[in-house]
Amino acid sequence: MDLIKQAHQRIQQGEVIAYPTEAVFGLGCDPFNQQAVLRLLALKQRAVDKGLILVAAHPQAFAGLTLLNHQAWSQQVLTSWQDSHQAISWVLPKTDLCPTWISGAHDSVAVRVSHHPIVKALCGDGVLVSTSANPAGEEPARTCQQVNDYFADQVWCLDAPLGGLAQPSQIWHAQTGQRLR
Repeated sequence: MDLIKQAHQRIQQGEVIAYPTEAVFGLGCDPFNQQAVLRLLALKQRAVDKGLILVAAHPQAFAGLTLLNHQAWSQQVLTSWQDSHQAISWVLPKTDLCPTWISGAHDSVAVRVSHHPIVKALCGDGVLVSTSANPAGEEPARTCQQVNDYFADQVWCLDAPLGGLAQPSQIWHAQTGQRLR
């Protein structure tokens, strides 16, 4: 069975997986499965109120979850996602369809369109949780071996190359234009 199909099955079964992104391995799961998200947060030792990033293969996947379109800043966000040589996450106003276990204590949610072929294949037309594969305070994993060192057998790792960027995604606030990371 190919790795993408295996990853899809695991996600559908409520598992947390690790997968390569542009710069580091990410932890992911179905963002609409509250138990899977809470398991991911426990693995990371991260509080639910901090919120998580959602990743997609194309901006349309965020329709219904965010107020992306028809805003003063919409074109800047959409244009930034066309550049395959950078990874930018944007904090956007959320809608009521965005689960609180994703947005945390915020009225916004961080989202990113990825150019990494594995991430695009995992997302398809939907969205996936994307947070660095590391416990709080540790360096993000850059190999499946590091993922296994952090999480032992609690996370299945899709072993494939990273996307070649040196740093994880920048995070910008769309409404204020402020860089957050």
